[in-house]
Amino acid sequence: MFASLLSIPHALLLGIVEGITEFLPVSSTGHLLVVGELIGFGKGSASTAADTYSIAIQFGAILAVLLLYRNRVWSLVRGLVGADKEGRLFLNRLVVAFMPAAIIGVVAGDAMKRALFGPIPVTIAWIVGGVLLLRWKPQVGSLALHQMPLRAAFIIGCAQSLALWPGVSRSLVTLVAALAVGLSMSAAIEFSFLLGLVTLSAATALDLVKHGNELVNQFGLLSPMLGLACAFVTAIVAVKWMVGYLESHSLRVFGLYRIAIGAACIVLLVTNVL
Repeated sequence: MFASLLSIPHALLLGIVEGITEFLPVSSTGHLLVVGELIGFGKGSASTAADTYSIAIQFGAILAVLLLYRNRVWSLVRGLVGADKEGRLFLNRLVVAFMPAAIIGVVAGDAMKRALFGPIPVTIAWIVGGVLLLRWKPQVGSLALHQMPLRAAFIIGCAQSLALWPGVSRSLVTLVAALAVGLSMSAAIEFSFLLGLVTLSAATALDLVKHGNELVNQFGLLSPMLGLACAFVTAIVAVKWMVGYLESHSLRVFGLYRIAIGAACIVLLVTNVL
């Protein structure tokens, strides 16, 4: 009975959470984990299918970035076949930035998941990341994407590896690292989004190959597809809002949010709700 394991309201809720939080520096993984705990999603025999669903709905956010950055993505495709020099150079930098997290994820991903996927590690990461954003005073650089050296891409990629700890936020660490190596705010945002496109696509494809059948067997197709659609729509809204907001504001609001939600989780943990 698919519907009893993943109801449509729960599928829609998780899709909305994924879409809003995936590209904001607040950790979609942390939000999905805590929300899942609160609604009792993925308990018992459905735990593997639930984990796969949480990863599969990332495809909605991936589609959102593909749509919003379609010109840049087309440049990358042309660069892959040697028809766009700038696209080829940028593609090289994305590959360099992707590799550190990919290697660490393959080598130690399962062990890290067993050790860190829980409300307490997420709460710690939210608060630490929030304090970092409130105390950090970035010197926003002026480098455009085509001016970024390979060394800078590698540094951003190493920073992305920190996001294997749930609650850290891939968007947070890649944005901070990109600004630290001298990228302009607009370039840092775009690189973070497109690196996320590559990283999330790889993670989603790998997990669906390994556990896609179990996802369908447990939950069917309707609820997961509705969740994915919600993630797509809300990711478009979130990405467009974030790009506009950071044109004239700092990352401070996200630091305040992370501390607030971390404090709320502490209350839930102390009262045994989580």
